Amino acid sequence: MLPIRRDIRFALPAERIKDWHEQGPFITHFFNALSLLFPQGELFFMDSVRHYRQRIDDPALKQEIQGFIGQEAMHSREHLAYNDLLQAAGLPAHRLDRRLKFFLDLQKKHLPPAFNLAVTIALEHYTAMLAEILLSDPSRFGDSHKGYQQMWYWHALEETEHKAVAFDVWNRVIKPGPLRYLLRTGSMLTTTLLFWLVVFDFHLRLLIADRKAGGHVQGFWRMLKFLYGPKGVFPRMLRPWLHYFKPGFHPWDHDNRARLARIEGLVEEIEQTQREYRSAQA
Repeated sequence: MLPIRRDIRFALPAERIKDWHEQGPFITHFFNALSLLFPQGELFFMDSVRHYRQRIDDPALKQEIQGFIGQEAMHSREHLAYNDLLQAAGLPAHRLDRRLKFFLDLQKKHLPPAFNLAVTIALEHYTAMLAEILLSDPSRFGDSHKGYQQMWYWHALEETEHKAVAFDVWNRVIKPGPLRYLLRTGSMLTTTLLFWLVVFDFHLRLLIADRKAGGHVQGFWRMLKFLYGPKGVFPRMLRPWLHYFKPGFHPWDHDNRARLARIEGLVEEIEQTQREYRSAQA
């Protein structure tokens, strides 16, 4: 599976940044909180894989690494633009981004590269799980704003396309054995705790800053159902999360590459939406 770098821009109306999801601001800000993680998170992923690139002698994997880095660079760029809309709307996007950068820079500086790569493959598994949830159930977005939907679908498809690259690097450069398994699974446990603490912290800060969100009881109920209901995010993630702890786990054990048939059609839709948006702005 060769990841392809796609240089795509999105039509994201600034006036909808705080309420683009069909189910209102509470769900909108859950996705917005995730977006705040991506610029620094993607840079962390790229740096973790780059550290080992010179030790890879397989030409195919080298190409995949190049595609992985290209895709992550585009994700970082587009989520920076997305997060600038949050900042312009009076939300503390830049402050939260700086905070995350501070902690990730400390981690890169003081923790071993093998641990940083282990965190990367754990988080890549998270993005793959979240991507599959979005791609398998159109009701996640329903009638949400088209431009924002398209951005999240594009990101989800490319995360699926490159979901095994960092893991394959890990298998090539980290010596097999019990210590490799313990590092992989132990880092997933610590990453799970810290990842969701940061997401919920950012989510709460966005909701507090968005004083006009309104409908707090209804919005909170929708959020609980979206995250914890029978078809919610967390119940849907439990089984694939547990699969990560299998000794012989590989991301393509769940072969969902059929999803990728949607990419070219989505790119055409994005370009059409951009043209319509520019025309309406003219």
